[in-house]
Amino acid sequence: MKSIVKALRLCIVLIILCGIIYPLFITGVSQAAFNKKANGSIVTYRGKEVGSALLGQNFTDKRFFRGRVSSVNYNTYTKADLKPGKDGKTAYSGVASGSQNLAPSNKDLAKRIKDDVKDFLKTHPGVNKEDIPADLLTSSGSGLDPDISPKAAEIQIPTVAKATGISEDKLREIVKKYTADRTFGVLGEPRVNVLKVNLEVASMIK
Repeated sequence: MKSIVKALRLCIVLIILCGIIYPLFITGVSQAAFNKKANGSIVTYRGKEVGSALLGQNFTDKRFFRGRVSSVNYNTYTKADLKPGKDGKTAYSGVASGSQNLAPSNKDLAKRIKDDVKDFLKTHPGVNKEDIPADLLTSSGSGLDPDISPKAAEIQIPTVAKATGISEDKLREIVKKYTADRTFGVLGEPRVNVLKVNLEVASMIK
């Protein structure tokens, strides 16, 4: 009985420490020191929450910069994706994140890239096929990547300028403003946050 009592006491102490005190401590520190990041890096526009700086969105309007290809459509869905549940209500049938994980030899992947190249060239006249940056034709592992390379943003500037009336020089300033360098100067690559760029573009459209 003494051993059982000791074991129960230990369990209770660990539950209190690891299940209550530690989570509350970490939550308190993160809210105090990293409030914006801890709450999802939410981006607001004219007083309304419009997305997260950490999650990409699907932009198709010519007035805005495109993001990367998403195999999960950035976790959005249409009525066709909704399936009736047992209670008669619709249930979300999508996925949170992920990639198609297709090999370079896969015919479906080759067709998708071919179609995307054709679409990009159609909406961005003057661009050569071989000049399209790879990140505009490939999806990330999560399917939720919010960033593109500076080159991918640069190649879209003429089209966005024509559609919005904003000068190319001004668009380059906006892109530069939201371009982040390598983390700690060595990790990753320079990247442009598509949502933040597009929100500034939206604020300048009459």
